[in-house]
Amino acid sequence: MQSKALVMAMAGVGLTLAAGSAQAQDTFEWKLVTSWPKNFPGVGQGPERLAKLVEEMSDGRLQIEVFGAGQLVPGFEVFDAVSEGTAEMGHSASYYWKGKAPAAQFFAAVPFGMNAQEMNAWLHYGGGLELWNELYDDFGVDVMAAGASGVQMGGWYNKEINSVDDLDGLKMRMPGLGGEVMNRMGVAIVNMPGGEIFTSLQSGAIDATEWIGPYNDLAFGLHQAADYYYYPGWHEPTVMFEAIVNEEAMASLPADLQAILRTAVRDVNQDVLDEYTARNNDALQTLINEHDVELRRLPDDVLAKAKEISADVVAELAESSDMASKIYDSYSAFQDKVESYHAISEQAYYNARNPDGDTTQ
Repeated sequence: MQSKALVMAMAGVGLTLAAGSAQAQDTFEWKLVTSWPKNFPGVGQGPERLAKLVEEMSDGRLQIEVFGAGQLVPGFEVFDAVSEGTAEMGHSASYYWKGKAPAAQFFAAVPFGMNAQEMNAWLHYGGGLELWNELYDDFGVDVMAAGASGVQMGGWYNKEINSVDDLDGLKMRMPGLGGEVMNRMGVAIVNMPGGEIFTSLQSGAIDATEWIGPYNDLAFGLHQAADYYYYPGWHEPTVMFEAIVNEEAMASLPADLQAILRTAVRDVNQDVLDEYTARNNDALQTLINEHDVELRRLPDDVLAKAKEISADVVAELAESSDMASKIYDSYSAFQDKVESYHAISEQAYYNARNPDGDTTQ
C-alpha cells in the first residue's frame, strides 16, 4: 500500500511538472504601437530592437509586432490603445498624455530640469519609476523607461531670433511644459506628430519647430524647410521615452517572460541614448558643412525669460493635484542633490576639459 501511494504521489508530481512545463512553453503574440514613423532612426528603432531582443531571449515564446504611428492607431492615441487593450504595448513620450494625466509631463521633460543621466538615476534609484507607475494605475498600464534623447536642440526657425520680441506671434510645434512656456512668451503652440512636421514647416502652417536633435532632424530633412538652427534645448534637457504595457497582458505572461521583457526594455533604454550620443555630432556636421545650416545660440534674454517662466509653469503643475505635488517633491529633491554633486563632478570636469567655454560660434 505504501509503495502504491508513493507511485501515485510521484505520478501527481509528474503531472504538475508537465502542466507547468506546458504553461511555460505557451507562446504569446503582442502588438506594440508607437508615436513614431516606422523604423525612424533612434526613437523609432528602439521598439524594433526591443521586439528582436525579446524574441531571441524568449526563444520565440513572446513575439512582438511593432507598428509605426498611423499604421494601427494614430501617434497620439498610443496610450488609449494600450489602456483599452487594442495593443498590448506602446512606445511614446508621456507629455503627450497631459490631457489625461497632467503630472505625466514630469516623466518626459522638464524645462531646465534633469538630463538623461540624472533622470535615469531618479527613475531607477530615487523612486521616480514607482511614482510613474502609481500615476498610471488608474489607466491599467505598467510603465518602464525605454530610451532617452539626451539634451535636445532649441529648434528650427524661419526667421532670426535676436531677442524675446522676435518670438511674438510665431506659430511653433513644441509639446509639453516647454510648449506652455513658449506660449507665455507670445508663441502660438501647435501640437502634431513627428511625421507631420516637415510639411507643416515647409507650407508655412508653422514658423518654427523643435523635434529631437541633429540625428533625427537630418532624417526628417528639416534643413530643407527652415533656415536657422538654434541651441540649447532648454525646454527638453532630455526626453525620456516610455514603454507602456497593458496590465492584464503583463499579468498573463509567465514570470520568466515578464523578467525577459523588463530586462530587454532596460537594455533598450540605454541603447537609445547611446545611439543619440554617437550620431548627433556627425549629423550636425553634415547639416552645417553639407547643407549650409546656420547654427545659432539662443540669445541670453530668451534663455533668461524662458527660465523665469519655466519656474512658474512647473510650480503651477506641481500645485494642480496631490499626485503632481508628490511627484514634483520627489523630482525636485533629487535634482537638488544630483546638481550639487554634478557641480563638482560632471560640470567641473567639462569646465576643465573646455576652459574657454562655448566653442561652437
